Amino acid sequence: MANDLTVFQEPSPETMDPKRNRDFYQNLRTKIRAYFESKEGRQNKFIEFLLFAPDLFHVLVKLTGDPRVPAGEKAKLVGAIAYFISPLDLMPEGILGPAGYADDIVIASLVLNGIINKTDPAVVREHWAGDGDVLEVIRKILKIADQMIGSGLWQRVKGMFA
Repeated sequence: MANDLTVFQEPSPETMDPKRNRDFYQNLRTKIRAYFESKEGRQNKFIEFLLFAPDLFHVLVKLTGDPRVPAGEKAKLVGAIAYFISPLDLMPEGILGPAGYADDIVIASLVLNGIINKTDPAVVREHWAGDGDVLEVIRKILKIADQMIGSGLWQRVKGMFA
């Protein structure tokens, strides 16, 4: 489909459908857990961060409906959600398996960091369903982002979502 080639398009009603997002979230949790339990997953040095993929997706979706999030940041949220859902991205999961979610979690963390810098961090914490402090998770992911996805790709991602 031509629309799948453009990451930063206007979201379709299907992209923002709560049921579809819930199904995507559940499917993502299943994939990541299975990967974590596999030999390949246990050997991935970034597995602890990949495990946050479903929770980062969840908080992105929740924040789109929060009136305290500025409109410009909501546009970035929608872009990050579309990026998670799109089968075409910089590190495609279809080729790399769950390790391909590394770029998705880096983008999610970058977008969430922008929201934290423009609103009260409690807004993001309020919607966090994952383990640990979301602010610490974001900080750790952004600290090692260039190692996770490569410095060239990291610079490209920052240019797109920062």
